[in-house]
Amino acid sequence: MIKRFKLLFSVFILTGIINAQDINPDLLTRHWRASWITCPNVSQKDYGIYHFRKRFSLEKIPNKFIIHISADNRYRLFVNGKSVCFGPARGDLMNWYFETVDIAPYLKAGENIIASTVWNMGTLAPVAQISNQTAFVVQGNSDQEQIVNTDGSWKVIQNKSYSPCSTDNGARLHAYMVIGPGDQVDASQYPWGWELLGYDDSKWLHPQGVTAPSPYTVGTDNLWHLTPRNIPLMEETMQRMQKIRKSEGVAVTDKFLEGGNPLTIPANTKATILIDQGYNTTAYPRLLVSKGKGSSIQLNYTEALLDDNMQKANRNDIEGRKVIGNYDRFLPDGGTDREFSPLWMRTYRYIQIDIQTANESLIMQDLYGYYTGYPFEEKAQFESNDKSMSEIWKVGWRTARLCAGETYYDCPYYEQLQYPGDTRIQALISLHVAGDDRLMRKAILDFYNSRVPDGLTQGRYPSSRMQVIPPYSLFWISMIYDYWMYRQDNAFVEKLLPSIDAVFSWYESNIDKSKGMLGPMKWWNFTDYTDPFPNGVPPGADNGNSSVISFHLAYTLNQAAQLFSHFGKICEAERYKLLAAQLNKSTYKLCYDPAKNAIADTPEKKTYSQHAGILAILSGAVGEEEKPALMKNLVNDKSLTPVTFYFRFYLTQALKASGLGDMYYPSLDYWRDMIKAGLTTFAEKPDPARSDCHAWSASPLYDYFAVICGITPASPNFKTATIEPALGELKSVNATMPHPEGEIKIKLDRQGSTGIIARIALPKDITGTFNWDNKSHILKGGINVFTIK
Repeated sequence: MIKRFKLLFSVFILTGIINAQDINPDLLTRHWRASWITCPNVSQKDYGIYHFRKRFSLEKIPNKFIIHISADNRYRLFVNGKSVCFGPARGDLMNWYFETVDIAPYLKAGENIIASTVWNMGTLAPVAQISNQTAFVVQGNSDQEQIVNTDGSWKVIQNKSYSPCSTDNGARLHAYMVIGPGDQVDASQYPWGWELLGYDDSKWLHPQGVTAPSPYTVGTDNLWHLTPRNIPLMEETMQRMQKIRKSEGVAVTDKFLEGGNPLTIPANTKATILIDQGYNTTAYPRLLVSKGKGSSIQLNYTEALLDDNMQKANRNDIEGRKVIGNYDRFLPDGGTDREFSPLWMRTYRYIQIDIQTANESLIMQDLYGYYTGYPFEEKAQFESNDKSMSEIWKVGWRTARLCAGETYYDCPYYEQLQYPGDTRIQALISLHVAGDDRLMRKAILDFYNSRVPDGLTQGRYPSSRMQVIPPYSLFWISMIYDYWMYRQDNAFVEKLLPSIDAVFSWYESNIDKSKGMLGPMKWWNFTDYTDPFPNGVPPGADNGNSSVISFHLAYTLNQAAQLFSHFGKICEAERYKLLAAQLNKSTYKLCYDPAKNAIADTPEKKTYSQHAGILAILSGAVGEEEKPALMKNLVNDKSLTPVTFYFRFYLTQALKASGLGDMYYPSLDYWRDMIKAGLTTFAEKPDPARSDCHAWSASPLYDYFAVICGITPASPNFKTATIEPALGELKSVNATMPHPEGEIKIKLDRQGSTGIIARIALPKDITGTFNWDNKSHILKGGINVFTIK
């Protein structure tokens, strides 16, 4: 039997992270006994891939063997050749996460080996990666695990087979792309089997100590402040590719993709194989080859093929189109069962393999992916008489999942950055579909940790590059408001109140007192990537008197007033309500155009946008009686600057706030059109779109529940619920969504034009109201049935 050596993975066993209460409390209050270690004689801040390992003996297999691991930039941990976990979860130097895992299931009596790949991408690192220098740490939880503490007894080697490639992605794609380099691996220099017990490490070096590991708030002159990981480990699931779409230079069928059907590429052959995953994914592609000494194998990844003008069409089309994207490259050494997989995940629907063999034929034994992402579980369900809504659900949930890892991502292919504007929508989707608030809570903390001296949050975080988007600080406050409405976590929320006030202080300092609106504002005042807004910035944001951002501030002040009042901060709450009312009154007076029944972007009334009207409605600037007419005109007036998919989320909220939720259902045609165009995830904006997978465009998953089913919290912590369906043309709906106390189930069947049979089940301690046809009905915990004619 041939022994298979693997470059990155061995058999992967998904391991759950240990609960924080299982961490030795001493490790959270004093320096660790282990040491941060690194490879000696290398530049500590530059690109490099390293392997660390240590042998240790056990008399018997322990019931538990809990260790804590972290690294800079990143690591993947192995025990006895098996992959255990990877990390650390992305944070910053003040909040550097460590993973806590029980490795007892991987251990055996006698000799064991613990090993890790650690990599530093240096100046080529993803923008989402903050770094100090190359380093690695393992700390045992109790006395029995101290044997694996990182110290001078470990061994280390630099893996010189690696070099960066695909470093010019942005230039080749004419797009902002900051996910880091590709991996080129020269198999002839790779230390095959380095993670296995029997490997000879006698020529490896002993590591160099860096510093004592310091938990958050402990010590001084620290390089990293360690804090326990607050989200679960990422999912990794095998994922087979679906179809060979094209090949040149070699004959290949779909059988190859099924596994167990090797493909031989003859010597001195140039070949190209285009593979269709069938849908967009985030995964670690894994390629297994034998022989082929001197060959080159390049894996090229793309969401969609491009024409000669760099444009996309139907995503299923390949004729006359080419793959332009990021790539990895593997250079076989002629050995047997060599496996290549990149250090970090790749995003793709299509993979094009470009092969050039030398004087030896190459055997490609297998190629597949390991899907990875935040381990959300799909707990919600939605069905209706419109079957197309199920396909929107499927594509939307895939979009949301691909945009969630150790942080929320705006998009997985180009940036993998976490922005508050995107994240608010993503977090609401997570709550409604998965009932999982942990990534949302981490995101709120991430933005809290990003604050700059003038009180604003950064526009994306974690990020190694500074960016401030003031409207995104307002959306961060809205995220906190959402979290408070959906979850009971008062100590966490109350801690954030001073930072909310600091954001408002910055905005107050920018009010033009002569007009009662916001004046000129610095930084990047992004609102929406709609063409008439240069770089997404609405008129007046930079030079003064933007109605869009003035109303946005008022909208957020009203949310914060509820928050502060709940926590007994009555003076602040009243001040926020008063300021919101003043902004609304002044901005509406200066920017409302009665002839157009629309809101201008500035008092000069040169341009008008849907955004201004939407935020005027949501902020409360428009009277209840005036809302419906203004909203209908906003939807129908084609002269207004239109929203894109992102801000359509707020258009939908404004429809609901105007009592026009029934107008939502027809808007799903935008998503149906994307599916017709072959998209398997929802795009950043209408074509021409950069990103084919952008989580803000998955908003229908929230709207299905909050608008069509009409399920919303009626009080903080979701202790009571309002159910006010807006079915539009739908005849029936059957839905289930998670709730902190269980599930909310709703079955609606229309009876004629205004009647309905409604069956609503609430968790036993939850009450609420069911609103239909301008009448309210009391809901109690348990099953409620209404027949309304």
